[in-house]
Amino acid sequence: MPYAPARALLLTLPLLLAATPGSWSVAPSGDGRPSFYAEGAPGTVLQDTVAVTNRGTRPLTVRLHATGDGLRVVFADANPAVPARTRAEVPFTVTVPADAQPGDRAAEIVVRDSAGRAAAVRLLIRVGGPALAALTVERVAVRGHRITYELVNRGTTALVPRLAVHADGVLGAVLDRPARTLPVRLPPGRRLALDEPWPDRPALDAVTVRLTVTAPGAARATGRASARFVPWGPAAGAVAVATVLAAVLVRRRRARLPEGVPT
Repeated sequence: MPYAPARALLLTLPLLLAATPGSWSVAPSGDGRPSFYAEGAPGTVLQDTVAVTNRGTRPLTVRLHATGDGLRVVFADANPAVPARTRAEVPFTVTVPADAQPGDRAAEIVVRDSAGRAAAVRLLIRVGGPALAALTVERVAVRGHRITYELVNRGTTALVPRLAVHADGVLGAVLDRPARTLPVRLPPGRRLALDEPWPDRPALDAVTVRLTVTAPGAARATGRASARFVPWGPAAGAVAVATVLAAVLVRRRRARLPEGVPT
């Protein structure tokens, strides 16, 4: 459907309200909405109108563009000229990507004048479809005194994850942190690299680290990594390896013995 041209509407403003040149504002056209909001399925083309009001005593030329979350915004006139004491209404369309996941997408319509002054109106699009919460924890590794990992939102809704950390050494548990809510909000389809400090990790041990991640509505996800901690130096290293191997052998022997047999 072709665009209608930008329309200039006369404002009956009293003289005492006439502002200095450059006094202008931008808002959604119509019923006093503070921002733009619409809903649509993937591939939908949505329409609305933005109003630029010039309360000054001189003509105003502005430039319109949009910034945001993968939404394609096209204006009927991206450089409207607004006479003094008038309002220009500019139709525009928003195209929801055909592969968009259900959920909210945010953008802004930005208006800038020739002097560089800018104003923006928030644009929120809700993409329809079934909601699915799915989360994985990947690329777990022990690096120095930190445990690094990546969280991946494989669903269609934004998630606030909870993380529990556990590590077993040769002789038993060496780290056990209960689940806590992480200070992150992971949008659909996003991958986030994080790390967990471990300042008191063992100096000598062979450990298996297990990270457990949960989020409302999502299945529990687990990631694992193994690491060996050995002191520096050839002699210390040889003794350390022998000690670890001996502890492993003792542990395996105890596991194979029937109950009641002395070790």
